[in-house]
Amino acid sequence: MTVIELTRELGKALQQDARYTAYYAAREANDADTELQQLISDFNTGRTQLNQEMSKTEKDPEKIAKINEDVRNLYGKIMGNPNMVAYNSAKADMDDLLNQINTIITLCANGEDPATCEAKAHSCSGSCSTCGGCH
Repeated sequence: MTVIELTRELGKALQQDARYTAYYAAREANDADTELQQLISDFNTGRTQLNQEMSKTEKDPEKIAKINEDVRNLYGKIMGNPNMVAYNSAKADMDDLLNQINTIITLCANGEDPATCEAKAHSCSGSCSTCGGCH
């Protein structure tokens, strides 16, 4: 079997993992949530309006503040939507799985023993200035 054929087998296994199933279901639920999709559309429109106002030479601080407040409120509603909460959680789990897979493949490409190399657990503080590097 070639490396590409084995990669396709890995892809099949990935799609059978519970984390993939949860992520896919959460993504589908988000797409089907018309209220959430409207909030996202309104948020994107608000961001565009805010950018347009900010780029004007004659800025209206009150208008900018109002649009900014509206955008923040929309963001809060989006992130508080139960489907979005479930999606973000499932996406984080899926991202973690993909990072683990990528790390193991990278370690093997760098000469590590495929049978024993592992992705080391790490916690991300969100600040790259204190980080020893993403794994």
